[in-house]
Amino acid sequence: MRKPAETSLPIEPVIAERWSPRAYDESATVSAEQVTALLEAARWAPSFGNTQPARYLVGLRGDETYERILAALNSGNQAWAHRAGLLLVGVMVTTNEKGEVPYAEYGLGLASQNLVLQAVSSGLIAHQMAGFSADAVRESFALPAEVIPKVAIAVGSPADASVLGDERGVQRELAPRRRVPLSEFAYAGTWGKPVQL
Repeated sequence: MRKPAETSLPIEPVIAERWSPRAYDESATVSAEQVTALLEAARWAPSFGNTQPARYLVGLRGDETYERILAALNSGNQAWAHRAGLLLVGVMVTTNEKGEVPYAEYGLGLASQNLVLQAVSSGLIAHQMAGFSADAVRESFALPAEVIPKVAIAVGSPADASVLGDERGVQRELAPRRRVPLSEFAYAGTWGKPVQL
């Protein structure tokens, strides 16, 4: 299902087509080549001083890593994410040989956005989630103290919204996408004064 962004002017299709569906085709797989492309896209994201704080735990449906990531998700996310072909957890490395890594969370965000846009470009769908237990991920994957889990990401192929089963889930999937208008998004001169373009 497509839900392209409604924009005042055309934007890059890969950005306009990105959204966060929950209806995944549980019979579809994500190929090794596709996973590699996702990770390469994330790897080449910008970061402060080229500190590269982003790292990913990568699980393909059926492997142990996938099952451990799925177990760390909250029950609401488990209810649909188990159909995704690929589950990842984005973590940020907060220190390196020079000390604390500045803007590590921002760097992970940039990398994850690259990953998600690459998924869209590859004909896949992706959904980023905050609803997971960072403590469970730390314990399950023996993460060092300086490595902090921040986001879980489901990637796979789309399915009809009906796979979600419940009426609320289907309606949520089919609902229009919404964003604040540009007049409330970009200001000039003083706070709250819309930029005039």
